[in-house]
Amino acid sequence: MSDLLDTLRDDHETPLSRLGSSKALYAVTGGEMEGDAVRAAAAAEADAAAELFDWWASDEPNDEAAALFSDLADTAREHADTVDFEPAENAPNVYDVLSEFESTDGRLGGALARALVSLKTVEQMVGFFVGDADPMTASTFRTLKSDLNDQLDTIGDAIDNLAEDEAVTREAADAVIEAAYDEYVETLEGMGIKPKNVC
Repeated sequence: MSDLLDTLRDDHETPLSRLGSSKALYAVTGGEMEGDAVRAAAAAEADAAAELFDWWASDEPNDEAAALFSDLADTAREHADTVDFEPAENAPNVYDVLSEFESTDGRLGGALARALVSLKTVEQMVGFFVGDADPMTASTFRTLKSDLNDQLDTIGDAIDNLAEDEAVTREAADAVIEAAYDEYVETLEGMGIKPKNVC
């Protein structure tokens, strides 16, 4: 399963491209393309991730997977502290999907896809603050970006070592990416924007 990340990137190339576009940042900030809205969106995502991974860590029967989820929760809390902003009211919809995963295999696949989707958003956040002539905040968000990149490797290794059913892992990862893309489409359409024409 070491090629799962590459497979996800290939099979979801168009959705991931759009989730890594400036329009995606417009969606997650509710159309408020200014620094505070970006920070609030990042804080909401980090808080939701910390809560989810804490729950998984306490509920996970596989000790190695539980340790991984605990580490992911710690990193998410660090990200919330780093962003240091009141979180937006609503967390991304992917956390509703992630909360439904009960098996180790499904959770590992979901965690991998969550890191991939979050990385796309954070990359846009870095670009936003660079363009906003705020190099200090851009540097802060580069820390989040670096951590998420590292997580892709760490979770990928865990999948190779711990996952037993490739189909379950893959199905969970697909579901997370699809949920993120569906929210992107629905949010932009609600703003009167045609997201499928945006790459």
